[in-house]
Amino acid sequence: MIVIDTAAQTLQYTGPDGLSRRYPVSTSKHGAGELNGSFKTPRGRHQIRAKIGAGCPLGTVFVGRRATGEVYSDALASRHPERDWILTRILWLSGLEPGRNRFGDRDTMRRYIYIHGMPDSEPCGTPGSIGCIRMRNADIVELFDFVSAGTDVLIQ
Repeated sequence: MIVIDTAAQTLQYTGPDGLSRRYPVSTSKHGAGELNGSFKTPRGRHQIRAKIGAGCPLGTVFVGRRATGEVYSDALASRHPERDWILTRILWLSGLEPGRNRFGDRDTMRRYIYIHGMPDSEPCGTPGSIGCIRMRNADIVELFDFVSAGTDVLIQ
């Protein structure tokens, strides 16, 4: 089970064996909300729909859930200042609450909401994303290896 606390900007993972880890995260700078186009982090019960990026090097750049062949660097960032960097691994979320975060204009999966890696130079532990839950690259690799598709995620 994963619990994301948007107020504290933390992600708590507790595994079936009792293993527990806590990580700093960065949720939306626009706050919490479920509506498509809001750029807010959706709340409620979710699950990991898909795991993307197994085995990719730290800093692998993803666009449209596909590795571009690039690895993030300051030089790459300066050439593409408009990019919202999705790095290293992706845990694609799907809402479980019809009318709140599933179906219609409030569908987490159709909004492409992920838990994903971010540039290590960006602040973590404070809101800064445009909807997703961003983590340090080493942290997302560790979490990725602990979880499976179907793992429950609660965003509160």
